[in-house]
Amino acid sequence: MTKRRYNAWFSFTMATALLLSLLPASFAAAASLEETDQPQTAVAAAANMQSYVDAMQPGWNLGNSLDSVGADETAWGNPRITQSLIKQIAAQGYKSIRIPVTWDSHIGAAPNYTIDATYLNRVEEVVNWALNENLYVMINVHHDSWVWISKMEPQHDATLARYNAVWTQIANRFKNTSTKLMFESVNEPRFKEGGTTDEGKQQQLLDELNVSFHKILRSSGGQNATRPLVLSTLEASPTQTRMTALYNMMTKLNDSNLIATVHYYGFWPFSVNIAGYTKFNSEVQQDVTTTFDNVYNTFTARGIPVILGEYGLLGFDKSTGVIEQGEKLKFFEYIGYYTKQKKIATMLWDNGQHFSRTNSQWSDPELFNMIKTSWTTRSSTADSDLIYVKKGAAVQDKSVNLNLNGNQFVSLSAGNTVLQKGTDYDINGNVLTIKASQLSKLTASGQLGTSATLTAKFNKGADWKFKVILYNTPKLSSTQGTTSSFSIPTTFNGDQLATMEATYANGGNAGPQNWTSYKEFETTFSPNYSGNSIKLQPELFNETQDGVVNLKFYFWSGETVTYKITKNGNNVTGTAS
Repeated sequence: MTKRRYNAWFSFTMATALLLSLLPASFAAAASLEETDQPQTAVAAAANMQSYVDAMQPGWNLGNSLDSVGADETAWGNPRITQSLIKQIAAQGYKSIRIPVTWDSHIGAAPNYTIDATYLNRVEEVVNWALNENLYVMINVHHDSWVWISKMEPQHDATLARYNAVWTQIANRFKNTSTKLMFESVNEPRFKEGGTTDEGKQQQLLDELNVSFHKILRSSGGQNATRPLVLSTLEASPTQTRMTALYNMMTKLNDSNLIATVHYYGFWPFSVNIAGYTKFNSEVQQDVTTTFDNVYNTFTARGIPVILGEYGLLGFDKSTGVIEQGEKLKFFEYIGYYTKQKKIATMLWDNGQHFSRTNSQWSDPELFNMIKTSWTTRSSTADSDLIYVKKGAAVQDKSVNLNLNGNQFVSLSAGNTVLQKGTDYDINGNVLTIKASQLSKLTASGQLGTSATLTAKFNKGADWKFKVILYNTPKLSSTQGTTSSFSIPTTFNGDQLATMEATYANGGNAGPQNWTSYKEFETTFSPNYSGNSIKLQPELFNETQDGVVNLKFYFWSGETVTYKITKNGNNVTGTAS
């Protein structure tokens, strides 16, 4: 979701709604589509679509390419799509591909709104490459949702005419294409720009678009008569109110070849690492469970299959390092497992930060292996993937709880050496204990940082790797700078930063999101391990009053280090405690 930080407020709305039920319980539906809860028999014919969606699993998003807002598909930094890239995606084991398309810059003037022929040809070329690889393919109207469709209320007729013209042309171009190609009416639809904030009115506008979309496609002939059509909730949000509204609209269309879609970027505080949610704890896991139980009960169990059109972690917009590696792995393992239980096809959001568009390599092979393994089975994890040993302190046994997830522990290795149970480690149920003697041996070099990697193997699923880290208490030094350029000289001493608190010396939380003292990782602070510094971002200072602010840095070893900054206009002074 890089380049789309506007989604942060949307994800916060999602998380808040799930936690606090702040969204209204009901809303006015479109006049022609009154809310009724159709019996299950009304959608039973959609069973064939469930088989279609099952065959799509797993799926991948070709993000930040054809959906880029600008002159062409390279506008957001990715190279041109190649046939080789599509072949590589199929070779990774993916069965479907979502090709988001933003049409705005390529649509001519009213009244015809003609799509530029070169651009439409290019979209068709990429679609055909994917179909030739036997992939299921989804194309849509993507960032148009916020570029111009969001203005639908104040510019109703022009917006609807433009939307209808776009889909009429897409329908005609692809009407004889295989039904392995599906159409998604609009990505993350929203209607707040210059218009209403009333949820019911926004839903009415979305219903109007979807009814028009459905009519255009079904009347356009060829394969479009039965082509699968994908309809999204408002903002693609999986809140119950919005899913119920989509269900009611879909049953009114009385079409067995419809698929529902939502997006999911996790429990919001965890997804961006704010408010102290550094770990994939029970609350974060419960959010996954509750969300997809609701999705299943609203749609799948009642005959409407579901595609999770995008999923990931919102913090990836800034950096894939926002979430600690082990916690990240647990999130993806669980979401892969649980959506499979609920018969929901998943499409990983990838804007280039996961699979390189230039060298066809995964930036994080361990993460991809965890995702890929979840397609067929569960993997075992642990409470942490970090084992810290403090330099100069007496080395003690270290115990960690394993999340076996139905598997059995098999072995533990250090590099190519298989360690011996009872001598190097013990295993008691789900508790793995690394002996002090083995930890001493692994950290004997005395060099701070990762000393060794231990690999736990199980009878099924991916391996789980522990980093054995020799560390000392991090040290922060005094410095001066400005609100636009301020970095704290930091000797990390092998440790890794988890989160940061910011409070005013005279009381209250400093910085943005001042409902919490724990600030958002990367957005307000960013560690630079190779550069030996922690940068305090301008976003922190933009919403910080002049005066003294106390900072508290939390590290994954369990160490905490305090620091004081004094802001005076654009000048900042940092003082080590």
